[in-house]
Amino acid sequence: MPPSPVSRHAAVTSVGHYLPEERLTNSDLEEMVETNDEWIRTRTGIRERRILGDDGKATSYMATEAAREALDKRDLDPDAVDVIVVATVTPDMFFPATACLVQDNLGAANAWGFDLSAACSGFLYGLTTGAQFIESGRAETVLVIGADKMSAITDYTDRTTCILFGDAAAAAVLEADEEEGLVDTVHHTDGEHGDLLCMKGGGSRHPSTHETVDQHLHYIHQDGRQVFKYAVTRMADVCVEVMERNDLTPDDIDYLVPHQANKRIIDATAERMSLPSEKVMVNIDRYGNTTAATIPLCLFDWEDQLERGDQLVLTAFGGGFTWGASYLTWAYDGQ
Repeated sequence: MPPSPVSRHAAVTSVGHYLPEERLTNSDLEEMVETNDEWIRTRTGIRERRILGDDGKATSYMATEAAREALDKRDLDPDAVDVIVVATVTPDMFFPATACLVQDNLGAANAWGFDLSAACSGFLYGLTTGAQFIESGRAETVLVIGADKMSAITDYTDRTTCILFGDAAAAAVLEADEEEGLVDTVHHTDGEHGDLLCMKGGGSRHPSTHETVDQHLHYIHQDGRQVFKYAVTRMADVCVEVMERNDLTPDDIDYLVPHQANKRIIDATAERMSLPSEKVMVNIDRYGNTTAATIPLCLFDWEDQLERGDQLVLTAFGGGFTWGASYLTWAYDGQ
């Protein structure tokens, strides 16, 4: 059953983004590994992805820029922020949390914050987490940021993974609204399959050594075929679950906002929901898989087309396994 109605809805009132200038195209990858543009586009839908580079900038830099843009668009001072949630699997360092670095960069003197690790489902989990603070009245303004510098953990000699990932950040401001906002969420976790998509090295199980570096354990490891099999069914299943819980028909939904991992997964999810392509947000061709940033980056790209009251279904699947879907009604007209 859907959750009981709340008196304060957690509404997205602004979105911001940051994209590095450097582009890594499929043609560039042809010079690095044994692959080609047609193969990548056919199997993933990706043409290019953004790369932050090695000039010392890290995830916190992108997260800060995205958050600053979101606050500026809402005409909010950083001092108005109560909580900062940063969803990322590429923190600047294990500790302090990237949220602490963003708080300092923004000068958000009244905010506290933390990082949330749920891989590609990170922003979705962060949205649900941030909404609790708004709905309970414990916070008035929450920043939820999805940010990942995936190039930092991508092995550019591994053609199965290096074609997929890019760097980006996007941020959403959450505030209370009497009518619009987050209506319902469904989340799942299945740790049994965690080894199919993971980074094996650098944690307490495999601390950094010469051996772990030589064995490439500090890069993304993915069993692409198995991950695709699970993602294509579970993303679709959870979207249908949210629709049924809330008595939504395909006509009711204005947009599907899917995690941008693979165009074929996106298409399968939309087909299961009986949604036409014009109701599906897709930007994977330009950015690749930016992990926690993909969903808010879609919201940014489509912001001008959204109107107050529009009904959105957000969905993601990522390492863990983690997956879920959220039913959200939009709170403002496009800017």
